[in-house]
Amino acid sequence: MNTQTAKILDGKALAAKIQQSLSTQIAQVQPQIGRSPGLAVLMVGDNPASAAYVRGKERACEKVGIASFGKHFPTQTSQAELEDEIAALNQDEKVDGILVQLPLPEHLDSVGLLHKIAPEKDADGLHPVNLGKLMRGEDGLRSCTPAGVMRLLEEYQIPLQGKQAVVVGRSILVGKPLALMLLEANATVTVAHSRSHDLASICQTADILVAAVGRNELITGEMVKPGAIVVDVGINRVVDVDGNSRLIGDVHFESASKVAAYITPVPGGIGPMTVAMLLQNTVSSYLKKF
Repeated sequence: MNTQTAKILDGKALAAKIQQSLSTQIAQVQPQIGRSPGLAVLMVGDNPASAAYVRGKERACEKVGIASFGKHFPTQTSQAELEDEIAALNQDEKVDGILVQLPLPEHLDSVGLLHKIAPEKDADGLHPVNLGKLMRGEDGLRSCTPAGVMRLLEEYQIPLQGKQAVVVGRSILVGKPLALMLLEANATVTVAHSRSHDLASICQTADILVAAVGRNELITGEMVKPGAIVVDVGINRVVDVDGNSRLIGDVHFESASKVAAYITPVPGGIGPMTVAMLLQNTVSSYLKKF
């Protein structure tokens, strides 16, 4: 029986819907505010994947009516120069969101730069103040990828209360904040990782299984509880023998989709939701000023 039973959680379609709604919101308030929302994206060096992500973010901004202040620095730019740039953007009234595109060249301290961003302009939701507010259940800008996962589950009316959620991965970008968001939604949360013993049996307990480890197709169909919701946050680029590259997730889609009730595809699942939440954070900061 090779048929896929899982329904698709379509992040691409939901991201388009969110962008449409942000576009309407901006058009309504812009006349009173007298300017568009502004997002500054800082990129250092010439990593082709980063350049592609930045272009994608700038196109998304343009679509909804956010002004993007992209700044591209040469690889050898110093920490001090970037800190000065962030300080100027913190003061700039046209800028509502600031983000530093990762990864950075090795001589730079990305955490140090993140700490320099004003928490109310932290479009990525990764400043310690915003993570602290998440920890306390207070309002603040939320990390984009986990917020995108939560919004997608909400869109499909997937009940979380009292459910067993397993998050595989404990990064500060996804795993930890997502575990807190799921707890806030009254799920019972297990965080597993590369050092967990018997990962398969932990995964098999999950009503909601989230893979966020960055390892190709680590989660296979045998690890999925029948009828579970599977969310694949991984984006891994693989190259075949002919040199063609494609994106795959942390979940082996073919086998998992025969067991799960719902599953996110890669690409087209969580990736577009991350960008939608980035725009949402920028617009939230913009609306707070008035």
